[in-house]
Amino acid sequence: MFRQRTLKTLVRASGVGLHGGVKVNLALCPAAPDTGIVFCRTDLPWQVELPASALLVGDTRMCSSLEREYPGLGVVKVGTIEHLMSALSGLGIDNVRIALDAPEVPILDGSAAPFAFLIQSAGIEAQGAPKRFIRVRKTVEIEDGDKWARLDPYEGFRLDFSITFQHPAIERSAQRAVFDFAEHSWLREVARARTFGFMQDVEWLRENGLALGGGLDNAIVLDEFRILNDDGLRYVDEFVKHKILDAIGDLYLLGHPLLAAFTAHKSGHDLNNRLARALLARRDAWELVAFPTAESAPERLSRWLVQVEPQIQPI
Repeated sequence: MFRQRTLKTLVRASGVGLHGGVKVNLALCPAAPDTGIVFCRTDLPWQVELPASALLVGDTRMCSSLEREYPGLGVVKVGTIEHLMSALSGLGIDNVRIALDAPEVPILDGSAAPFAFLIQSAGIEAQGAPKRFIRVRKTVEIEDGDKWARLDPYEGFRLDFSITFQHPAIERSAQRAVFDFAEHSWLREVARARTFGFMQDVEWLRENGLALGGGLDNAIVLDEFRILNDDGLRYVDEFVKHKILDAIGDLYLLGHPLLAAFTAHKSGHDLNNRLARALLARRDAWELVAFPTAESAPERLSRWLVQVEPQIQPI
């Protein structure tokens, strides 16, 4: 049986929020089977919980943000959750409580690698309950002008993403990448891809309360012609790999790992979320499944889960 997973022990980190620029303390805590992923705001008059759900995503400007209204508190938010969600998906964590004392997950180095390191440091524990998957049975697609995203039936989890940016540095890099969890290592090939932004957008972003905590230590920054980071790129296709990283995190807000092929062009947090909501609304297009034995599971799924066994080596 493929079993649900949580952390062996609590682990902490601190940093600043990418958009708010406010210091935040983060704790990842073990959780019981079938808890799911739950964000807990500890800085309010009483603790508020926001389940990691595509249906609670509100603001998608430059990040994915959960929002929930509470009497006496108004709308409570937890923003920039996608990198942490990608790490939880990439390492096969089903149940965790995430405590925060600010309205945003810390950006750390702008990738998912520091969150993967935290999870590995805490250790991964298999639980008694079966792991459940959302298996896509019919194609679901969302279009928005020249942007689109689609989920197709597939007995594993595969992402095929393409981008188009009219910028010399990005044009010189690969603008399409394919990642299959059964064939590739999320830790080695996706986790370290950083978010990126453009100097010409900084003034508008900050006027709108965004990217107040951004800089060269937590993002790839580009002027009109080049990359400003002294260390350059971590991957030759880091820009599109970061889009894959984001999509993995956004799609994990469905509440369970996907058995599907995700294909997208110029998609972002908004389109990713609209696709997830469209899938949930089409009850004939998916089913919730578990596999009592390894023999009963699709071969690609077995190969995928072997890569996220509890004894994971540090990156």
